Amino acid sequence: MLPSALNLVDEIVAVASGKRPAVFLDYDGTLTPIVSHPEDAWLPESMRQTLRSLAARVPVAILSGRDLDDVRGRVLVDGIVYAGSHGFDIAGAGGLRRELGAAYLPVLDTAETELREALDEIPGAQLERKHFSVAAHYRNVNENDAFRVALAVDAVAARHRELRRMDGKKVYELLPDIDWNKGKAVLWLLETPELERGNAFPIFIGDDRTDEDAFRALEKRGIGILVSEQPQVTAASYSLNNPEEVEEFLQKVADRLHATEL
Repeated sequence: MLPSALNLVDEIVAVASGKRPAVFLDYDGTLTPIVSHPEDAWLPESMRQTLRSLAARVPVAILSGRDLDDVRGRVLVDGIVYAGSHGFDIAGAGGLRRELGAAYLPVLDTAETELREALDEIPGAQLERKHFSVAAHYRNVNENDAFRVALAVDAVAARHRELRRMDGKKVYELLPDIDWNKGKAVLWLLETPELERGNAFPIFIGDDRTDEDAFRALEKRGIGILVSEQPQVTAASYSLNNPEEVEEFLQKVADRLHATEL
């Protein structure tokens, strides 16, 4: 069992040891609860206000598997960094921009067509086309049929070696087979002028397997916080149970930072 980040806010802020905290956050399952249909995952207004309060004091970035425009339109907080498609599409204030994988769009289009046809035969399966990936959701698929989704995704991946499969919570995604992930995206962001070139102490909060890349990347230079009510193998150092605890933790961090300004 990991120690609760909620009970150790002062310790976590103190670990920054003179550096400026920079907070990196996943979206689904971290800022909002996991829901049956991804389009229904809207950010609570109280969480939005907490993010604004935090962003007024330290750099904040949202790294999501969602498309860049989708997650930006759901969060609606100015002055923070947004990274969509698991870090393949990054944008922020001051003209910050990085996009990887544009050359893979034609093969993703083909994979989308093939996978949509295959999933049409599986009740409850949902295909979601993102700019830089194709996602096959099976949260609403009968448990006995879930393997059919994996087989369909693998069959498409086998025909298109330029793509790789990534597994998340009740979702398989096909995305460009590029050596890039949330961890590499965070390390890249830490070198940008917006994060003061090495003067930031990163705190990453996430709930999914894709967030483990970021936890591992920050093991020696920051802190990872896993959002989960169940113990599991992770590279994170602390845990929070759910998005409600994430909001409370972020508000406490904002309050501590505000107090140091007075």
